[in-house]
Amino acid sequence: MKPIAPTMSLRQPVEVTFDGQTLRGDLSVPPEARGIVLFAHGSGSGRHSPRNRFVAERLNESELATLLIDLLTEEEEAADQYTGHLRFDIGLLADRLAGATDWLADDPRTADLAVGYFGASTGGGAALVAAAERPGRVAAVVSRGGRPDLAADSLADVRVPTLLIVGGDDHVVIRLNKLALERLRAPVKQLVIVPGASHLFEERGTLEQVASLAAEWFTRHLHLPTEGTGA
Repeated sequence: MKPIAPTMSLRQPVEVTFDGQTLRGDLSVPPEARGIVLFAHGSGSGRHSPRNRFVAERLNESELATLLIDLLTEEEEAADQYTGHLRFDIGLLADRLAGATDWLADDPRTADLAVGYFGASTGGGAALVAAAERPGRVAAVVSRGGRPDLAADSLADVRVPTLLIVGGDDHVVIRLNKLALERLRAPVKQLVIVPGASHLFEERGTLEQVASLAAEWFTRHLHLPTEGTGA
């Protein structure tokens, strides 16, 4: 796979503050944005992930705003490099996503925009848990090579359109996503398997397919939900 060189000219650094925590992020709001997608990064990753930045740029081109944030503070990231325990703490990551979602509701640049989640790897599980916790605010979820099985009992409480994207060569994760799809109670749900793709979608053209699928899903489903229903 050739190097990914994102060119998100609209990107602005932001500090997402809630509950005494400050997370660093990059916000991009195109003119006439129809919604905003909050990225939940996978294990050991953050807002600088070239793959998620690539997808974010494609979403921006589809008139969707994006917020890429580090779900861990700088101190937590430093500690996690040695222990690896926080990157799999789905409850913690989901709480951070929910807090960031509330921050978006309070920021005048994004307050009127419906929110979607794009989760990768363990971030896919965290996105589903947070979506279940914010049914009146989150409108759609997309998971790339995600671990929705880590959302456990929250799967039955997800009430927003959910798209699961998995690489065709990522056999274990395919099985986990199929099992999670059966437990999801979302009004619209779909599993798409990208042929020839591994877990990281490093193969030529596979990440482009992910970006196109995500842009289409969010464009179709990202509208302000009715409070308390997620519909």
